[in-house]
Amino acid sequence: MVDGSSLVVAVILNSIPKETTQVLLRGKLTKVAVAIAFGLIQRGIKVATLHQDEYWELTKSLSESECRLVFEKTYAHKIWLVGNGLREQEQLSAPKGTIFVPFYQFPPKKLRKDCYYHCTPAMKIPKSLENVYSCENWLLRRVMSAWRIAGIVHALEGWNDHECGYTMSDIDKVWQATLRHGFQALIPTTTT
Repeated sequence: MVDGSSLVVAVILNSIPKETTQVLLRGKLTKVAVAIAFGLIQRGIKVATLHQDEYWELTKSLSESECRLVFEKTYAHKIWLVGNGLREQEQLSAPKGTIFVPFYQFPPKKLRKDCYYHCTPAMKIPKSLENVYSCENWLLRRVMSAWRIAGIVHALEGWNDHECGYTMSDIDKVWQATLRHGFQALIPTTTT
C-alpha cells in the first residue's frame, strides 16, 4: 500500500527556489508537513509557523533541528507552504507577491490576484505513457498528481514496502526512481 507521501515531500522540496532562506508553513500538521519542514531545515532553510501550538508540535517532531524552526507573529514571508486548514483571513494577510505552494491534495482557493499559486504536488508524465490526459481538473494536461505517480513508481520498481500511516519511504530514493521512469518536475511559474 502506497499513500504517496514521500513523493509529495520530494516534489515540494524540489519546487522551492534554490535561493530561498525562509518559508512559512501553514495548514494542518500532517506527516507530509513535518517531513517537508525537516527536509527544508536539513537544507538550511528556516521554517516559520504563526501558531505557538504548531511550533511546539514541530519542535517535538524535529528534535535537535529546531534551531531553524521559528515562531513568528508576522505574515511577511514571500513563500508559503500551505496545507488543509489555511484560513482565508491568513491568505488575505500575506504580502503582495507571496507564492503559495500547496502540499495538500486540493489547491487553495485563489483569493488574491497579486499573489502566485503553484499547483498541488504533481509532475509531467512521460511521453511513453499513452491515453492519459488529465487526472485532476485543476492540473494541466499530461500532468499527474504525486500521489498517483507514487503508486505507479512503486509498482514499476517492484518495491514491497508499505507507505501508509506514519511510515514513509526514503524521499531521495523515491525522487530518483520517479525521474528515472521519465516523470519530470514541473518548472514553478509565477502566474496567478
